[in-house]
Amino acid sequence: MFKFLPYVLKTLWRHRSRTILTVSGSAVALFVFCFVGSVQQGMDDLQSRQAAKQSLIMFQANKFCPFTSHLPQDYEAKIKKVSGVREVVPIQVFTNNCRASLDVIVFYGVPPGKLRAARDFELLSGDWATFEQHQDAAVVGRAVASRRNLKAGDKFSIGDLTVQVAGIFASGDPTEENYIYSHLEFLQRGKARDQVGTVTQHEILLDANVDAAAKSKEIDDLFRGGPVLTDTRAKGVFQAKSLGDLTHLIGLAHYLGYACVGLVLALVATTTVMSVQDRIQEHAVLQTLGLTGMRVFRLVVSESALLSIAGGLFGVGAAMLVLQLSHLSVGAEAVTIAFQPSWTLAGTGIVVSAIVGVLAGVAPGWHAARTNIVGALRT
Repeated sequence: MFKFLPYVLKTLWRHRSRTILTVSGSAVALFVFCFVGSVQQGMDDLQSRQAAKQSLIMFQANKFCPFTSHLPQDYEAKIKKVSGVREVVPIQVFTNNCRASLDVIVFYGVPPGKLRAARDFELLSGDWATFEQHQDAAVVGRAVASRRNLKAGDKFSIGDLTVQVAGIFASGDPTEENYIYSHLEFLQRGKARDQVGTVTQHEILLDANVDAAAKSKEIDDLFRGGPVLTDTRAKGVFQAKSLGDLTHLIGLAHYLGYACVGLVLALVATTTVMSVQDRIQEHAVLQTLGLTGMRVFRLVVSESALLSIAGGLFGVGAAMLVLQLSHLSVGAEAVTIAFQPSWTLAGTGIVVSAIVGVLAGVAPGWHAARTNIVGALRT
């Protein structure tokens, strides 16, 4: 078939306006398909990463947003005495928006000496000493820094909170790069807030091979008669609960991806049908010159596949570029999902466009291959 490639390309370029519009429409549909896929991939990655970690989140029972959860900070000492607990990190959370949003800013206030033990960060700029020595200092995730155009040494304000950027960090977990880490006491003593002695949540790091579910129940039982009831869950389960309805919306977005695939199929099939109808006599002439009906069928399917693949390449390429540069994320209740571009997602988009292109050409190709030669020449 490669020897007929120049003929196929000339055929497509003969109606260049129609070809360009079809490729553009396919590109837009594949662009949306990749965006939907990147959100789902971010959600799957978040759940799989947290499932692999031995960590729990203790939150105040029957609360749903960081603004409403207030746990005694001294619970930390009691939790440390529980067997199987490796470390406890008290965390004060501040967010500019508890609802679902594409621009959620989340501050995690932690004791500076525990941050590097609890998180695996690499500073891209700035230094840890500056962060640890200044109470109003913060280290900012690479994704937030990119969206807000921040660099080490800048001051960053959100609402009544202002911090000095001590460094920009990268993490193996893309979700972490959407957070800002500051001092625990800084958030507790912020303007209009006097929350010294209380924290939003405790993050509990477990030893290897400890049953997270059983340990969660044991810890909650420990504080059942305490001043504040607790709700302890595996970190992945806690995050899934926090995302709540957003998780269902992301699941429903699958149907948007399927709709985009259907759009490409309809668009390419329509263009191919129009092309076949315009060239009935041409296909008849090709068969009189010795081309079999199956060869004509393959030529039509090749045209259809090339149209779809060209649109897929443009759409997938544009989507990967935008996702890589924009560092988009969506969040709710101080938990974020990073839009994640990947070679797997890009490859899936190209394969889908190729399959759709072949399917779109089957019916028009079959029609062209079965055309009566004499009748076509008289048309």
